[in-house]
Amino acid sequence: MAGDDTIDSAISHLPADPSRPATVLFADVSDSTRLYETAGDKIAHAAIGTCIEAMTRAAEAAGGRVVKTIGDEVMAIFRMPDAAAAAAAEMQAAVDQMPIIAGAKLGLRIGFHGGPVIQKDNDVFGDTVNLAARLVATAVKGQIITSSNTAKLLNPVIRSSIRELYKIQIKGKAEEVILCEMVWRRTDEDTTVFASSRLKARTGTSVLRLKYRNKEVSRRRDNDTVDIGRDIECGIMIADTMASRRHCTIEHRHEKWLLKDHSTNGTFVTVEGDTELLLRREELTLRKHGWIACGQSRSSTQEVVEFFVE
Repeated sequence: MAGDDTIDSAISHLPADPSRPATVLFADVSDSTRLYETAGDKIAHAAIGTCIEAMTRAAEAAGGRVVKTIGDEVMAIFRMPDAAAAAAAEMQAAVDQMPIIAGAKLGLRIGFHGGPVIQKDNDVFGDTVNLAARLVATAVKGQIITSSNTAKLLNPVIRSSIRELYKIQIKGKAEEVILCEMVWRRTDEDTTVFASSRLKARTGTSVLRLKYRNKEVSRRRDNDTVDIGRDIECGIMIADTMASRRHCTIEHRHEKWLLKDHSTNGTFVTVEGDTELLLRREELTLRKHGWIACGQSRSSTQEVVEFFVE
């Protein structure tokens, strides 16, 4: 990430040693381009500015330093992963409280990763920065993504809110990087918490059934997930050349079944009785009965997954 806007923090600068361990966090406002189109420049600029201020306050409150901002994105650095995780949750919570703007609900995409960094002239460089930037690019609206290596360094309470996702290949790295999501939510008392460590068991949970060819998969518990894609390790391995290896994930969150697209070509979802929707790095709540096509419209392929939420 490059830019001229450096925001000074009231906290002390990190030590002068040019190479040291740290945790780098990127956060950006999702769908900001669309916001400018629908709300107009003045309103959109003010709304994004409010988001930037909230992200800055959260970073500094957690003991971090905002290195710089560019457009709708903030880059911050922290001494430890726990601080970055706390800041990320607070950022999401703060923006989640903001009012709807021109029919759009604002949300953030956040990624953070820990490792050695090079600090020079109040900026930060290196492989850790590059990987953190890749993580935020992988996240969808309302999501916090970290690497499995960083997740292992978190304290047990925060780590209990981490769920493993899938692997991605990073250019220049021999091994794939395992992605993890940090689940967060807001309680009725408007207090930010790490969800999976404090959610109580629920009764009457809905059941998700997926049918593909001769295979049927069922999920019913909190934090249950199923991957769909060409990879043999996916819960449903789909035989469509337009599908990505890990194309999309369906997870149980807040008593709902959410489909999240991770793919190159997008995920086409049709809820019975509704118009087909195309998701591109977005998420959608599945309901009742419908169909999922990977990489191309349902009308163009026979490789379709049928879903039931019961």
